[in-house]
Amino acid sequence: MKPRIGMMLASTVDSTSVVVVRWSAGDQQVTCGGSPMVDAAQLEVTPQGPTTTGQSDGTLLGKRYATEDDTVELLCTRPGAGTLAVGGVPLVVKSAKPLPASD
Repeated sequence: MKPRIGMMLASTVDSTSVVVVRWSAGDQQVTCGGSPMVDAAQLEVTPQGPTTTGQSDGTLLGKRYATEDDTVELLCTRPGAGTLAVGGVPLVVKSAKPLPASD
């Protein structure tokens, strides 16, 4: 499944849910807790099991997660215990841009 902008993805191992904000990574797979995420609009998802060892850093509500090269950006709409990753590489929390100083 190739994610597209605006698509909602849900985790199969915890309560994490995200919206795709930016995607130019091709057919790479989005995972949460080491398991593939699924299209939240297609089916009702209930968490089915524990996260993979080392994949439980958790997600935070309202935070944006991105790859180092900014080809992927996801917005967390429901937090959970799993780590978000694309192509096996964990995503990092995107920091806010500083406002310009006013004189």
